[in-house]
Amino acid sequence: MLRHMRILLIEDELAITRMVERGLAAHGHQVLSAENGEDGLLIVASEQLDLVLLDIGLPDLSGHEILREIRRQRSDLPVIMLTARDDVESKVSALDGGADDYITKPFSYEELLARIRARTRDTGQRQSSTLELGDLTIDLQAHRVWRAGDHIDLSRREFALLEYFARNRGRLLSRQQILTAVWEYEFEGESNVVDVYVRYLRNKLDREGEPSLFSTIRGSGYRFDPPPA
Repeated sequence: MLRHMRILLIEDELAITRMVERGLAAHGHQVLSAENGEDGLLIVASEQLDLVLLDIGLPDLSGHEILREIRRQRSDLPVIMLTARDDVESKVSALDGGADDYITKPFSYEELLARIRARTRDTGQRQSSTLELGDLTIDLQAHRVWRAGDHIDLSRREFALLEYFARNRGRLLSRQQILTAVWEYEFEGESNVVDVYVRYLRNKLDREGEPSLFSTIRGSGYRFDPPPA
């Protein structure tokens, strides 16, 4: 079964964007969309993503330029190129530029899902199921956490929040980013749920007399700084 993922679609044709959003959402995936390369690269830099669907023909930057920048930021992020051109030269150029796959418009949901499965399966096999961050160990499959060998008991939501922080370590994350990624909804208005759960993690993971692993950036959000080895 294809696991639920966060997929970025960089595409300027609204009809294709809506079609892909509906199709992937029906399979439980969350789709973020951008209609130009500049906005797409901002999302790549600030969001946790599992895969990018990238149109070659965009109004500002070319798909090849965007792909080069994605590879500079995230060499391990799977990218599938979308194009209306089916010539061999375009395909070779995309693959040589670092794309993981190539799909020609128009395409069916079934073909798109099959290609996504293939690319994310390859990535999953290359990645370890355990994150080692200093004296903090996170088992992503068993949902277990240890600090300096001591097991830390976390709830399902606490673990999801810690995993999101760990995958974005050193980055400033806004409360809205965290809400969207961990709670999977956009909360209208003020909500302190993120602050409450960060406090839970601090109480369980921080050590007395040492700086917190979770820094509050006033007016902006939080940053996770892994503990020293």
